[in-house]
Amino acid sequence: MKRFWDQAAIAPAADGFGVLLDGRPVRLPGGAPLHLSHRALAEAIAAEWQAAGGAKGGTMDWGDVPLTRLAGTAQDRIAPDPEPVVLEIARYGETDLLCYRAEAPGALVQRQQAAWQPWLDWAARDYGARLRVTPGVMPVAQDTAALAALAQVVAAQAPLTLAALGLAVPALGSLVLGLAMAAFRLDAEAAFGLAALDETFQAERWGRDDAAEDRRQRMREDVAVAGRFLVLAR
Repeated sequence: MKRFWDQAAIAPAADGFGVLLDGRPVRLPGGAPLHLSHRALAEAIAAEWQAAGGAKGGTMDWGDVPLTRLAGTAQDRIAPDPEPVVLEIARYGETDLLCYRAEAPGALVQRQQAAWQPWLDWAARDYGARLRVTPGVMPVAQDTAALAALAQVVAAQAPLTLAALGLAVPALGSLVLGLAMAAFRLDAEAAFGLAALDETFQAERWGRDDAAEDRRQRMREDVAVAGRFLVLAR
């Protein structure tokens, strides 16, 4: 769409802040003004609107305002009824990337064990969720108590955190890594590195593959946005 504003700024609102474009509030698709309880997040969203399209009359798209999209999802979709999003995110515990290990070569097996197992141990220790590990790609049935424990952790998150997890967890393929980001035990780049471990190993051994590199870059960007959003909404 065409940029119709010169100046994006934040303004105090009830229990928080709004974002104004030349004095007019940014509104969600349902018509409600965007409302933000964290000043740092409001300022970051105003900054992305200030940059979007370059200048008045320029062209922007919604990819220019990823923080706005997450905040809008939290306010419009998640806050009124969190349960569907909680269930959607929690389901990734059934097929968590960290549980599926290579059978060969030995160097990859060892790298996965060293990099991934500590995070499964963390989930077991901190959340009482001991997930099973399997070689290969055939599905492994996880203990229902472990899945219930992870679902309980997800359900306890605030709508803003759920919005970030809704982006990060599918990108990572791992609920455990997403929850580690939400707990500020992992930053976005570290979580991405763990999720891309297999692809990185293959690139080291066989060389760069453009399609795989494109996928990794999209993953990195999504995880980075989610990580930044979590920090701003802390």
